[in-house]
Amino acid sequence: MSGEGKPVCVTGGSGYIASWLVKFLLERGYTVKATVRDTNDPKKTESLRALDGAKERLHLYKANLLEEGSFDAVVDGCEGVFHTASPVILSTNEPQSDLIDPAVKGTLNVLKSCAKVPSLKRVVVTSSMASVLYREKPLNPDDVVDETWFSDSAFCESRKLWYPVSKILAEEAAWRFAKENGIDLVTIHPGVVIGPLLQPTLSTSMEVFAQYAKGAQTYLYDNWYLVDVRDVANAHIEAFELASASGRYCLVETVVHFSEFLKIVHKHYPTPHIPEKCQDDKSFAPKHEVSKEKAKALGIDFIPLELSVVDAIESLKEKGFLNV
Repeated sequence: MSGEGKPVCVTGGSGYIASWLVKFLLERGYTVKATVRDTNDPKKTESLRALDGAKERLHLYKANLLEEGSFDAVVDGCEGVFHTASPVILSTNEPQSDLIDPAVKGTLNVLKSCAKVPSLKRVVVTSSMASVLYREKPLNPDDVVDETWFSDSAFCESRKLWYPVSKILAEEAAWRFAKENGIDLVTIHPGVVIGPLLQPTLSTSMEVFAQYAKGAQTYLYDNWYLVDVRDVANAHIEAFELASASGRYCLVETVVHFSEFLKIVHKHYPTPHIPEKCQDDKSFAPKHEVSKEKAKALGIDFIPLELSVVDAIESLKEKGFLNV
């Protein structure tokens, strides 16, 4: 086992990506110090405590993203830190308090704690394709998006795209602080994350998945940039373990128009309400590609979309979010 008991920290340990990350880290033999907002909340802790190896090598801590010093104890002595904790909210009237402050200040508070730890080798931050894709110039079918692309925060603010704004500003703050303080930083940029759930609650992306699986009258105009949660978790670990890993990593298995995605979903979970038209009466958005080259350098062999869909549906059924 590659971990050999080495201590690592996972922030937001009860989250969708983080819970798989904790699972895989324990399977590799790491000692995992994970933060949750409430260590007494069984919805946050039971699924983690049930993981193989948790009894021996999982330690849960309460921490608050907005409280400086809150992560000092959990990060102390760690060789690696995986910062996944950040709100995913698609609509809000209070973007500063709901999204931007927890994302930006939270990232800086975690990194400030990391800067105090001499044993620390690398920090891996969970960012998003939202900090890569959004800019005023429309994408063309021959465009290939890669790690050199950056979203435009001013454009996102003008469109009230607050989640992308939070991810853009948090990433910028992370790179700036890491450079100033000599922290070895890697950022991971997944698209829309689907696949099986470990925790008892729905992630934002899987909530949308479940809603459309049950049926809808119209579909979204957009393309979806899809990736399996298990690939995302594994990419985090590889980005920590691989000495040559550096910079940003885009993680997208496939780019598919939302209507095409729904056809795959309904192939495996038929409902009487398969939407036949776009909600905005628009034509299809042009499709393009996201480069997999850098992700493959981490050793990621992407799980095919259809398998992710099947496993997601079975997981939603098992946990009672879809009718069997």
